[in-house]
Amino acid sequence: MAEAALSIALPFLMCLLAVPLGRRAAGLIWMAAPVALALAGRLVWRVLADGPGVHAPGGWGAPLGIELRVDGLAAAFVLASALVCAGAGLFARSYLAAATEIRKGFAFWPLFYACWAAVNAVFLGGDLFNLYVALELLTVAAVAMVALEGKAPQLAAATRYLLFALLGSLAFLAGVVLIYGAHGMMDIARLRSVLEPGPAVLLALLLMSVGLMAKAALFPLQGWLPDAHGGAPAPASALLSALVVKAALYILLRIWFDLAPEVAGPRLMTGLGLLGALGVAYASVQALRQTRLKRIVAYSTIAQLSYLMLVFPLAGGAEPRAWAEAAWSGAMLQALAHALAKAAMFLAAGVMVLAAGDDRLDHMAGVSRQAPMAGFAFALAAVSLMGLPPGGGFLAKYLMLTAAFDSGGWLWAAVLLAGGLASAAYLFRPLTRLMTARGEEAPPLSPTPRSLQWPPLILALAALALGLVPGAYELLQAGAPLPEARP
Repeated sequence: MAEAALSIALPFLMCLLAVPLGRRAAGLIWMAAPVALALAGRLVWRVLADGPGVHAPGGWGAPLGIELRVDGLAAAFVLASALVCAGAGLFARSYLAAATEIRKGFAFWPLFYACWAAVNAVFLGGDLFNLYVALELLTVAAVAMVALEGKAPQLAAATRYLLFALLGSLAFLAGVVLIYGAHGMMDIARLRSVLEPGPAVLLALLLMSVGLMAKAALFPLQGWLPDAHGGAPAPASALLSALVVKAALYILLRIWFDLAPEVAGPRLMTGLGLLGALGVAYASVQALRQTRLKRIVAYSTIAQLSYLMLVFPLAGGAEPRAWAEAAWSGAMLQALAHALAKAAMFLAAGVMVLAAGDDRLDHMAGVSRQAPMAGFAFALAAVSLMGLPPGGGFLAKYLMLTAAFDSGGWLWAAVLLAGGLASAAYLFRPLTRLMTARGEEAPPLSPTPRSLQWPPLILALAALALGLVPGAYELLQAGAPLPEARP
């Protein structure tokens, strides 16, 4: 599957070209976006037609070379990254056109393509060390994007993000070293056949999990995310919320489902689920308290990511369970729907901030009339995140609720239902303000170009259509790391 290697190489090439091109690098998105979408679409088709596969760039397989592993989950996430990055890149081309600071007009594009390449390397990575390298490249680029504005609040947020990320990196790397020291290999597929449960292995897996939870802003290590995502430029916030934090969560899933399901005992999986439930409750309460639009959306990210932690008690472990398939597919659909909807929401919020002058809710009255496409995109994205039909979020939460009821996990079902109600409550607040008539005493709104409004609308429509796409369920089940799917 050469498309896998090309999906990583293409944004890397764009990153290298963006440095000498400077501001002219904005035009590269018109070449990168269609090629990346074509490669991702081809990858999905290959998985559906031929099943999961392995590609060794250069012809050297593991353990000497690097192997890229492509299953349905990896292909789906590569396609999601292509859609999100295409939308965010086209948005950024207009958004940054008037930027006078060199860091905005010049530095954004190399960082943007570095993020894109790194997330694809994570989604397709097959061994622990290369996942670490990709995660570090992603962290460096993401922290720099948070600091892009160069103002004191953004620099403080980027510094806090960097400290959390460095601690997470050290914990993850320590776990990788322990695994390598015990078994002399890092390829996930080969490690699984020799990995034996024991104190050293459990310690390594817990260290890796804590490090990844810090990078993914999962409760209780979420403190860096609201300021970082809320203060970054709109296209950077879209990438951070849709893909960057999800890359760390993706590796966490690979560790406990692909690498060490036998170590994932019921107590450990229940503990991860409880952290997810606490994350949903905490982030929902915080979102209800916010008075700024981007911070509401940022706390929503923490809540939506916490839903995904429920897949551990519902589908984790080595024991076959009848409901595991629905839980796995529901959680992965939730991750994909969230990526599309949250990217759309942050981009739409960026348009509204340009129109209103800042992101305070009390300044947002009537913005949807000034930027109707952006307002509609925000509303469609909210529908998907709330879990209302026919969005992808509705199908995802329906599958997870079905699994929770079938398993007798009433607590997990209650978390899903209460979290959906809470998301409706905190997202209806900005929606109501956007549609409220603007008072005569309020300052006039600034015009916003339509070139900024259609990328979030397309992403929001994609999130809404995800629940109606034929073959999505089959794709996520292709090579799913569940007991029923193992040989």
